[in-house]
Parts: sequence; structure tokens; C-alpha cells
Amino acid sequence: MASSIVIVGSCMMDFVCYSPRLPHEGETLHGYKFVTNFGGKGANQCVAAHKLGGSTTMIARVGDDLWGDKYISNFKDLGINHVYVRKTPGISSGIAQISVADSGANQIIIVAGANSQLSVNDIQDAKSAIQNANVLVCQLETSADVAIEAMKLCKGQIILNGAPALATYSPELLTLPSIFCVNESEASVFSGVSVHTPQDAEIALKSFMKKGCQCVIITMGSEGAVFASKDDPTPIHVRAPKKQCVDSTGAGDSFIGCLAYLLAEYKQLSMNSCVSISCSMATDSCTKPGTQISFPDADILKNCMQQYLNF
Repeated sequence: MASSIVIVGSCMMDFVCYSPRLPHEGETLHGYKFVTNFGGKGANQCVAAHKLGGSTTMIARVGDDLWGDKYISNFKDLGINHVYVRKTPGISSGIAQISVADSGANQIIIVAGANSQLSVNDIQDAKSAIQNANVLVCQLETSADVAIEAMKLCKGQIILNGAPALATYSPELLTLPSIFCVNESEASVFSGVSVHTPQDAEIALKSFMKKGCQCVIITMGSEGAVFASKDDPTPIHVRAPKKQCVDSTGAGDSFIGCLAYLLAEYKQLSMNSCVSISCSMATDSCTKPGTQISFPDADILKNCMQQYLNF
């Protein structure tokens, strides 16, 4: 059975340290908690959409190590289609070293490992799944060529999360996706416009439109998101609900996962509604520690949609 949402991207093991604040350069701090979580932007977005009720397929590579085995078992336990998640001989799984402060701020270093081996051939092997998807989601923790190949095959809606940002890139990364989604720092790199405020984001959106984007969403953390499209180029600022932030790690992935789910299952919703609900789900994920374990479920989404839309 074809999945309505197909995610091409990364699987990472997150090694997370919690401390009162983030260290300065050259400084050593005492933390008070360490956990190991399943992460990676691709897998996070897949799990986020799945937990909301989406039918999801993951296309990825993991390492030939115990973490690769654990990751495949995680997909299996969650009920995610992982037939295209392959172990890569002789290479480690991707890892992310994450520091989280009491404020919810974080710093992340990633080592791609097996993610760097995800190839155009892997995309061709999954051609049928991609072509039959209602929504395709890609990011840039794996090769940009892989994302471009997948986007060219897709007949449905395409979300490209431009993360991590690239200073030099093919114009197809902007012109192929239905929606190009980035945060403030990523928008700054891709657009050449320094983005710190919603007003800055509006300027960046105009730059993206000139570069051929169909629709652009710039997420702004606690400030919500700003978006515009070719059909409606007037920027719209959607504010996020105010809640106490415990851990912001993975909030952007929660946003993308929710957006993909809504595009696949609620085609009648306006983009404004989709962005508003996705901001709420991302905010909810910040109220709990961790990445995938913090993502909201279908009940939380249902309550949110009843609030916004009287569903």
C-alpha cells in the first residue's frame, strides 16, 4: 500500500546533554542529564507526521553498527514503512551531539556517517513510492542531488526543508519544491538577506520569489512564521502560541511533519490554517524534552484543529 507521505532524508542518533546554559567557546560546564534519542531531520519529520496519523514511508541510510539496528527497530516499532531504510556496510550511523540549556536554547554538531551515502540510485529504487506520494518531504542533511532527483520524480506536493543551509546551490532547490521552508538563519544564507525579525523575513521572501520559489515559509521560533507564495506574494505573519519552552530541539521538524500531514490529509485547508496549526504543534513539542518523543500525537492535533477550525 502506497504511503501518502514519503520522506527522503537523514537518520541520526542524538546524544543530548542538558545544562543550565550553553558553554562559551573553550568553556567546560557541568551538565545534569544525558540521554540518547532517535533524531535526524528526515526521520524526525517522518515520525512527526506519523504520530499525527499520517501514512509514512522513510527513504534513508543507517550505519552497519548497533545504532543502525536500533534505528530500524524504532521505525518498525512505530509502524513506519522502512523498506527503503538500508544499512550501509563499513560506515557508522549518523550522530548528532546536542547541548540544551534550561532556556530551551540548543547547539548541535552533526556527523553525517551513512547519511552521506544516500544516493540517486536509492531514489530510483524507491521511484514508485515517490511518484505515488501525495506529499514528498526532503531536507539537506543528505546530498542536494538526492533531494533534486526525488523532487523531479514526485507528482504530488513537495516540501523542501533547506536545512542545513547551503551558500552555493542549484537553483532547482528553490524552483522544484511546492514549498521551500527554512528558519531565520537558513533564510539568511539562501537569500542573502539578514533575517532576525518578521520584517526582515518579509524582505527575504521577496528575494526568494525573485529566485523562482513557488511558496516560501520562514519559521521564526517563538515569533511564529512568515510566508508568501507566487499566487499571493503579500507576506503573512502567523504568530505562535506562547508556552514555556523546555527544549526547542526538533521543533522545526515537528512543524514540517505537521505541514506535510495537513497537506496530505486536509487538502481543503488554506495555507494560513496549515501554517498556524503547524506552529502550534511545533510549540507544543517545545514543552517537553527530547526530539521524536516530544512530538504531539493525533489527539493534541485534533484539539488544536477544533480550536482553530471547529473541526
